[in-house]
Amino acid sequence: MRRNDNKEEALFMENCRYLGLRHLEKEHGRLIRQAGEQEVGYAGFIRQVIRAEAAAKTERSIKYRIEESKLPKPYKLLDDFDFSFQPSLKKKRIMDLSTLDFLDRRESVLFIGDPGTGKSHLARALALLACRKCYKVLYTTCSDMLADLNRGVYEKTLLARLRKYASPQLLVIDEMGHDRLELEVTKEAHLLFKVINERYNSEKSIIFTTNVEEPDWADYLGDPVSTKAILDRVFHHSVRVEVKGPSYRKYQGELLQQKYEPDGQE
Repeated sequence: MRRNDNKEEALFMENCRYLGLRHLEKEHGRLIRQAGEQEVGYAGFIRQVIRAEAAAKTERSIKYRIEESKLPKPYKLLDDFDFSFQPSLKKKRIMDLSTLDFLDRRESVLFIGDPGTGKSHLARALALLACRKCYKVLYTTCSDMLADLNRGVYEKTLLARLRKYASPQLLVIDEMGHDRLELEVTKEAHLLFKVINERYNSEKSIIFTTNVEEPDWADYLGDPVSTKAILDRVFHHSVRVEVKGPSYRKYQGELLQQKYEPDGQE
């Protein structure tokens, strides 16, 4: 390559970086060769370049959304959910939710059922789909969120922490009722209300999972005033999905136990 060609190449790479064309900077040689082989012409080549750059930018955005969502690994997929194990759960209803139309309608989703029945799997799978559609998503357990907000009270950073949970287009609050210590004081029930009320007023969606039935919330939260307000916003303004059936985790544990038991041993 001649000196002028080297200078042109360096300038081209610099311009790509300046314009944020990361894919073109990395792949321009391949794209040029491909265009020559296909004889696409100038207009076709430009379309190919823009299409490839847009696809690469979308992929980077999706990766960023997933990382920022704080979804735990391994990521859950609807394809991996065993609907045959929970026959009371209507697959069509979950597939309807997977279109994410509920986000555009500013609706929330409440999964309620016993531990191990797949509530968290479904919530996390829907959240991953939302990330892949470039929605801003945040995942948290109820216990972690309340601990974070409680620290905000003592550190005088509560408003900033509340904004963290109020700003995403979709907030997943998982495992409410999983840890009884999460609501030892009524102050924390009030903090839960603050998050839910903020999102309710700004018409932003929540996916909520819990094993606490509606009549038991007042006893669980220990704050009748906050409980009534939370129930009104969570139970009465959400798509409610009850997951009734055996524990899939228990079933998997039994299978694992059988695998390592000697033949014929009960």
